[in-house]
Amino acid sequence: MGRTLGNVLALGSAVGLSLLAVSQYTHVLPGSQRNFTLDRERCYGVVRAAKNDCGTSHHACAGQARDDGGEEEWIMLPAGTCDKIVGGKLKTGDET
Repeated sequence: MGRTLGNVLALGSAVGLSLLAVSQYTHVLPGSQRNFTLDRERCYGVVRAAKNDCGTSHHACAGQARDDGGEEEWIMLPAGTCDKIVGGKLKTGDET
């Protein structure tokens, strides 16, 4: 009987800790934090050809950048990332 009770306590503790971890680090359970936001910013001048996020004065749609590193072309990145990329700017040449 002692071994069975020990197994139940060990398994119960493992399940409890697993639920606590899921609640703490995900949004699956009702007690989890309600909002998970990631600040993002437009980064100009680092876009590869056909990888831009939106239109410019030259075209109206995403994915239509013709050249790498176009000055008006932008892509959304996590805040603070653009400053770390060589050639990345938070504003176009027209806005500076």
